Amino acid sequence: MYKQLYEGYREAIVDRRLSGGQRLPSTRSLAAELRISRIPVLNAFEQLLAEGYFESRPGAGTFVAKALPEALSRPSRPPAAGAPASPGRPGRRILARRPQGLLADEPGAWLEGLEAFHCPSPPLDLFPNKIWSSLLTRHARRFDAGRADSNDPMGSPSLRAAVAEYLRTARAVRCEAGQIMIVNGSQQAVDLTSRVLLESGSPVWIEEPGYFGTQRALAMAGARLLGVPVDDEGLDVDAGLALCARPRAIYVTPSHQLPLGVTMSASRRLRLLELARRREAWIVEDDYDGEYRYGNLPIASLQGLDRDSRVLYMGTFTKSLFQSLRIGYIVLPQDLVAPFAAVRRSMDMFSPVFLQEVLADFLLEGHFDRHLRKTRSICRERRQALVDALEDELGGKLRVVGDQAGMFLTVVLPKGYRDRDVVHRAADHGVRTFPLSSCYLGRPRLQGLVLGYGRHTPAEVRQAVRKLRRVLTGPSGRQPPYR
Repeated sequence: MYKQLYEGYREAIVDRRLSGGQRLPSTRSLAAELRISRIPVLNAFEQLLAEGYFESRPGAGTFVAKALPEALSRPSRPPAAGAPASPGRPGRRILARRPQGLLADEPGAWLEGLEAFHCPSPPLDLFPNKIWSSLLTRHARRFDAGRADSNDPMGSPSLRAAVAEYLRTARAVRCEAGQIMIVNGSQQAVDLTSRVLLESGSPVWIEEPGYFGTQRALAMAGARLLGVPVDDEGLDVDAGLALCARPRAIYVTPSHQLPLGVTMSASRRLRLLELARRREAWIVEDDYDGEYRYGNLPIASLQGLDRDSRVLYMGTFTKSLFQSLRIGYIVLPQDLVAPFAAVRRSMDMFSPVFLQEVLADFLLEGHFDRHLRKTRSICRERRQALVDALEDELGGKLRVVGDQAGMFLTVVLPKGYRDRDVVHRAADHGVRTFPLSSCYLGRPRLQGLVLGYGRHTPAEVRQAVRKLRRVLTGPSGRQPPYR
């Protein structure tokens, strides 16, 4: 009742049905007129007095505030569902200027479900829930408000030490705990890096095709993106030099290129490091799933070859554990630690500490290593199941590209197919895959599908491939007219 009175008076004032200086009835007479208790009337009047809509004059009563602006109007309401947005709406005029489409977030059909072949797709059915729950309980029981109040922008010391030890032994990264910053996943790592290293218009080499999330994050920072072609050896350095001889930064996924799945050759790695040294460029190495290789041991990091402190190495636990964990890390050259910490304090200050401490124990007690060994074996089987199913159901119609690694593989569609059409038709059949063409900055050179398999059993994979075959061949068994 108090709220109804409060909102009724406020709306009447905003709509100018009550004017400034107009006298209001006393709380006693209003309560009697409405036949209610005086208490909700008093509460409503006190709230309106506190917010400045009413003013009280001793000995005279309560009045609508005279100080309210004459041109008060109702707040504009959003357009009705389905109604076209008016370009003259104030909300449209005050948006920051960004390249076309960056402020429009329309998730594709491939992001709206978790069915096969959703990507990224860690094998959640193998996650050690009991161990993780036990660690959560342990830290909840020994909760220390003093430790939990830590506000170090670099992150939990125990997790940074555990990550440093893991990276030195498993990924050949040259680092100490003091060089590691804990972040909320790879996207924040890219955003933070762009804030520190880039200016508006800074030229940045990125892989073409490459991960669309990184493209958007760098474009938001105002970088001038230069799509450098990727071939069987990874980023084509000569093609990049032809585009821009002095890039400010170079973003690469050398251990398992996203989305083509190739591994950067040793000669390309050394050329890239030499280029960075001579042109004073930064290399941002994203090692998002380098632990998962099936034909050989994991590829050593590019950062481990760097002798000039030009490489920033980033990784994440969301691909190997679960996406909502949102914990990643950046290994920084020593002279960039202070600038990154300063910028982090101006962003979100630091990542939540509780789960960092849990994850630190998960690493230090060996649970992470055991989980990787188990999931590597299972993902190898699931990848092979997908390759076999594609061959059995589609008879080589789709060409598989990339190395035996990661939790996804990419297939190239035959000539005449348009991958976005295939993706939307597949979604109607309960199959989720994203189009290779979405990973290109310019005109796509290949039409294909990126198929995640990590979280899906061989039976689920085979069933999804059968659905995909019906999408590709149509009811008649012939290619549908996609163009």
